[in-house]
Amino acid sequence: MHKTPLLAAALAVTLTPAMAQEVSLFAAGSLKAALSDVAQDYSDATGAAVATSFGPSGLMRERIEAGETAHVFASANMRHPQTLADAGKGGAVTLFARNRLCALARPEVAVSTESLLDVMLAEDTRLGTSTPKADPSGDYAFALFDKSGHAEALKGKALQLTGGPDSATPPEGRNTYAWVMDSDQADVFLTYCTNAVLARKEVPDLQIVQIPEALSVGADYGLIVLQGAPEGAQALADYILSPDGQTVLADYGFDTPNGG
Repeated sequence: MHKTPLLAAALAVTLTPAMAQEVSLFAAGSLKAALSDVAQDYSDATGAAVATSFGPSGLMRERIEAGETAHVFASANMRHPQTLADAGKGGAVTLFARNRLCALARPEVAVSTESLLDVMLAEDTRLGTSTPKADPSGDYAFALFDKSGHAEALKGKALQLTGGPDSATPPEGRNTYAWVMDSDQADVFLTYCTNAVLARKEVPDLQIVQIPEALSVGADYGLIVLQGAPEGAQALADYILSPDGQTVLADYGFDTPNGG
């Protein structure tokens, strides 16, 4: 649905039997909506199947290190794929998208960009984040705390509600962050702006609060093709980096270094 006719034709013409082998794509949970569409577009253009698996980037990297079959890894940071590259498990890491943090707030919370830090610090505010180390979103939230001048207080009160190996799982079909907020687990939750947009589509009363510039934290997303992957893995990676793939990512709110 996002392919240009020329690119679709080129992909179809250049498809080889090796490229037709199913490609396994491991990717960050924040990429699920966008890369599900990209994978479907690629399959429609080439006839090659893509098996997708999404989750916190740190846990996905651990699954790869433990020997699970993954051919392409799209991470919500550069560090996890670089760790695999440094261990000889893949090629060069390529920046393919950028994201940034926003705050999700319940409808009754009186908060604005200007008051966000004070609201997060307030004793009665339940402040939610994802889980650092397991999920880059949690690392970025803690980096924001470091910039605030109140790192100890904010890290001490942060409820690490998502992205960890033991985090509660939302009901089938629910957006993780919409569910966390809708089930009253936090008053304010720091997550990617793209996640916040998807959460508010499900729960329209949620507030999306932009982070003050002084506290803003950007997220660079890295892509790697793993060692031993079939030929189609590089073709899928190239498609993600192509104008068509980048357009899909842009449609979901990502900043795209390669256009789109």
